[in-house]
Amino acid sequence: MRDELYNELVKSENLVYKKTSLMTDNVLSYCPGCGHGTAHRIIMEVIDEMDMQQDTIGIAPVGCSVLAYEFMNIDMQQAAHGRAPALATGIKRLWPDKLVFTYQGDGDLAAIGTAETIHACNRGENILIVFINNGIYGMTGGQMAPTTLPGMKTSTSPFGRNTALMGNPLKITELVAQLPGVHSVSRQAVHTPAAVRKAKKAIKKAFEYQKENTAGATFVEIVSSCNSGWKLPPAKANEWMMGEEPYVPVLSTGAIR
Repeated sequence: MRDELYNELVKSENLVYKKTSLMTDNVLSYCPGCGHGTAHRIIMEVIDEMDMQQDTIGIAPVGCSVLAYEFMNIDMQQAAHGRAPALATGIKRLWPDKLVFTYQGDGDLAAIGTAETIHACNRGENILIVFINNGIYGMTGGQMAPTTLPGMKTSTSPFGRNTALMGNPLKITELVAQLPGVHSVSRQAVHTPAAVRKAKKAIKKAFEYQKENTAGATFVEIVSSCNSGWKLPPAKANEWMMGEEPYVPVLSTGAIR
């Protein structure tokens, strides 16, 4: 009787949401409030909806993003710190019919990997770069990153980032948008249901551009909180993130190019 009731309840017409099979059954190990889990899910949902599981290759380098292969049920390749765009370039050139994307944090993409990011985009490599930007080195202890905002406190800038001493934050997405080899650039976020829907749409568009081979790299920034590194509860971290314009203009997310 119980099995019959269960089967009745889980009929497709009664399901509001079903987890994509492209997410593994491993329990997410990210900190509560982190945007990585949501970003993982929407990327996998897009690949599932495009029926491209067997033809997609993801590259995750060092940092919190390296855990992606634990949760994404697709072919994954790990790269050295910052080198994901270089590896993605080689994979895409060998298998041009595959969807190829990198999944990188700001400490990886905008610091040790700046050269690989800039040159892959400038060459117009037909890959998608997913840039998770929380303004901090999350995995290694909450140190200041190139994207850390003015006045923002980290473990290595306990009194806040002093731009006179430490320089200005690197606006990597705006920088990439100026490169001639880039087809499209978008800034998104995953802190509200509406933002998640927009981010998913941006990722799907980027993959479709790649599949159509429309000549150029695609770049999607996803602004995320790191409440552990920021020393804030998840809700407060999102509030703080929303107020830090112009460096992280979440209120004006969307296509930059």
